Amino acid sequence: MEVGDKVPDLLGKDANGKEVRLSDYPGKTIALYFYPKDNTSGCTAQACSLRDAYHDLIDAGYQVIGVSVDSEASHQKFASKHNLPFPLIADTEHRLVEQMGVWGEKSMYGRKYMGTFRTTFIISADGKIQRIFTPKEIKTSNHAQQILGE
Repeated sequence: MEVGDKVPDLLGKDANGKEVRLSDYPGKTIALYFYPKDNTSGCTAQACSLRDAYHDLIDAGYQVIGVSVDSEASHQKFASKHNLPFPLIADTEHRLVEQMGVWGEKSMYGRKYMGTFRTTFIISADGKIQRIFTPKEIKTSNHAQQILGE
């Protein structure tokens, strides 16, 4: 997916099994962020940055939605442990990560494996991608400020 591309309305199911759609947030700019794994240091720092600035993001017209390939149960624990006020999509079948182009081969300590590339898509109210924060750009501990342009 690239800037200007239209994102599908149905994003997936949240930690409670409820469908999440772009159309659930009329007039909002969506900060759709993809992260590798619940309860890892970088992913926790990123989620907490978004949590701590959640009201600033809402006031600026954003709705935050997180996505990883973890299960609904994992998302429930992660959201509860860190008091996350935004939905987390459990993309266990890799539908959305593949559709958005953020699933691929990664490497750590010489070991290759498939995983999610930490990426954030800013999606306008008409469902089109306005901006993409790539894995190299994202600063997990102050990602909310990056989105807000501070």
